[in-house]
Amino acid sequence: MLQLLFKNFLRSKGTKAGLLFLLIISLISLLIGRQFQQKQENNIAEAAVYQKEHIARNAAFHKDEIGLLLYYIKFSLVNKTLPINSLAIGQRDVNPSIQSVTIRGLEGQKYDSELNNPSNLLAGNIDFSFVLLYLFPLLIIAFSYNLISEEKESGTWKIVAVQSQNTFLYILKLFYVRILSLTALMTLVLLAAVLVLQIPLDKSFAVFYGITVLYILFWFGVCFFIVSLQKNSNFNAVILLTIWLFLIIILPAGINTYIINKYKVPEALELTLTQRNAYHEKWDMDKTETMEKFYKHYPQFKKYALPEKEFSWLWYYAMQQMGDDESSVQSKDLESKLEQRNRASELIAQFIPTLHTQIQLNEIAKSDLRNQLLFLKETTKFHEKLRLYFYPKIFDNAPVDKENWEKFKVETFTDATEISFLKAFLPLLLFNLLLIGFGWRNFMKTL
Repeated sequence: MLQLLFKNFLRSKGTKAGLLFLLIISLISLLIGRQFQQKQENNIAEAAVYQKEHIARNAAFHKDEIGLLLYYIKFSLVNKTLPINSLAIGQRDVNPSIQSVTIRGLEGQKYDSELNNPSNLLAGNIDFSFVLLYLFPLLIIAFSYNLISEEKESGTWKIVAVQSQNTFLYILKLFYVRILSLTALMTLVLLAAVLVLQIPLDKSFAVFYGITVLYILFWFGVCFFIVSLQKNSNFNAVILLTIWLFLIIILPAGINTYIINKYKVPEALELTLTQRNAYHEKWDMDKTETMEKFYKHYPQFKKYALPEKEFSWLWYYAMQQMGDDESSVQSKDLESKLEQRNRASELIAQFIPTLHTQIQLNEIAKSDLRNQLLFLKETTKFHEKLRLYFYPKIFDNAPVDKENWEKFKVETFTDATEISFLKAFLPLLLFNLLLIGFGWRNFMKTL
């Protein structure tokens, strides 16, 4: 019976066209992911070469004052990009994966990003997660919306009911054929991704695969429930497409608007201007006041007295530090609001399978908002480490040629956040069981 159902299903030209289209667009998404991966790898390699040449060039040019040299030198921190990130690019196409900073004011540098075409950012990347979230459900709906209604409308359902010993089992077999076909296609694409994108077969990939299977089953569960109502084909198609539109576009947009309005975030530009204004106004203030605030922040540097001359690097970097200190309240407020947004999104998404799937795929790929916030925190630590290392050398006016500048390599931040199986699988699993349960109950009433 199953073999015959498979033959009937795959014999249709519409089925072949649909599967071929989804396969082609999925393979294209892998190529887009590969381009993104290569771009990230090239940027990291170029950053390493640039930092080495940049430091060497400036050290050769500014030989006399280490304070002046460190005004120009930038040091880079890389947010490690996993191969699986190519399947779910997430926020990595908006937020930079490399932060290059001087030891001057951090807040004016932290939110610098790459120049991108706004139209391209608006359209986004057609990565695998996009194909899975948006296109797989459409094909599932196309394959399933008229499973029973078509035969009833053509008058052949009574023959099927008479010849089949268990009508409900027959319906399950019809769904099984379609589930197996779509799951096999998705598995084929992910195996191709393993080869093309060199994704390791580790825990992250296993959870990623598990979520994709559960997501496909969720949409089959939706179709199973709608079909169980045993309405006509037009009704099923309209309702299923309405559900798709609501879960994929309308509801996420509404939730995004709600979160943005509830947790209003101060603009990063405003924060940058606050830091710069706080720094620039120090030129017209009493130097003693600036130094007192600096010594309060760094008591270990009280031994460095302010020289009695118009300009000193001790005073200059104290001004830079005060710019950061005076904008710290807004900086913490921005960080706090972004964390609140992230927590609210994760909480709400547990009750919306499409959002939950998107967030979980991005979280596995380390391309979510949580990863970006951790990277910004690590950038702050990285910047502070550089300051604490170089401040004594600047204040002592240490010789430039005595420093081993070659030891300053590009550093890498690795997101060590653990993946939770329960958090990833449970919401989808519960929705699938509910849909199957309600669908089964409806079938038992009418069959």
